[in-house]
Amino acid sequence: MEIVTDLQHLPDSVRGGAVTIGNFDGVHLGHARIIQHLTETAREMGGAAVVFTFDPHPVRLLRPAEAPPPLTWTDRKAELLGELGVDVLIAYPTNEALLQLEPEAFFEQIVRNCLGARAMVEGTNFFFGHNRAGTVQRLRELTTSAGIKLEVVEPVDIGGQPVSSSRVRQLLAGGNVDLARSMLTRPYRVRGMVTHGAGRGAKIGFPTANLEAIDTLLPGDGVYAGMGHNDGRWPAAINVGANPTFGETTRKVEVHLIGCDETLYGKPLELDFFSRIRDIQPFADVHDLQLQLASDVEQVKCVVGAVQS
Repeated sequence: MEIVTDLQHLPDSVRGGAVTIGNFDGVHLGHARIIQHLTETAREMGGAAVVFTFDPHPVRLLRPAEAPPPLTWTDRKAELLGELGVDVLIAYPTNEALLQLEPEAFFEQIVRNCLGARAMVEGTNFFFGHNRAGTVQRLRELTTSAGIKLEVVEPVDIGGQPVSSSRVRQLLAGGNVDLARSMLTRPYRVRGMVTHGAGRGAKIGFPTANLEAIDTLLPGDGVYAGMGHNDGRWPAAINVGANPTFGETTRKVEVHLIGCDETLYGKPLELDFFSRIRDIQPFADVHDLQLQLASDVEQVKCVVGAVQS
């Protein structure tokens, strides 16, 4: 997988392939269907499978207060798309000049002149150009006139509703990481830096790493089973929320990495969320908390084993 950010110096191998344009936030099953058609088309014509996306999301420039928290960062998005067979991810630095382009100008400058696309693959809800004025029908007219093949892919439905980034975002915000995971190509992942906490966990036999500087959506409050990734991989009991047992009200992320005896302070850590196992709750004393944490660890092991089997 190659990541490109400068359209002025595109490798020749990028031009003349099959292109899809969109945000691909989270890389869900609907995205995967588009990518499947994209890669098949690219292989048939002997060109590159190219994803053109925007960094940051255009809404962050147009209406910052309304911008939803992202589900993936660029490198993670590239990793997920690469697993699906994409050759090149163009993470275009979003700017006002790009956002002001009318659909016809966007198509001419980006699709034809920069990318030299011979084929395009898009979803049914694709919009492009200034104020999202370009529709799939307008794209069909432009590609037909330019002699570019266009394929429009139907969405993936789960539970009678199409899978979308906004739907995944709502599920995660509500703590339903199980259903969200069924809509994603990989379990939902966040990243952050490990910082020092109060140190209570280690004193009661369950050391935890505090995770800060998380730059994507954080699932709703609760205790989760997941997996931690650094230089190694460990089953993880993840606590998202406050710590009412000790009178704390600040929302934070604490993770107990099962079997990890490494010092991770000051290091990056990535967390996969597999399943929500319980609510945040206060405990009468430290002994009750220890009993619950021991139960959590066993449940995490069971969940992780089931997910990986």
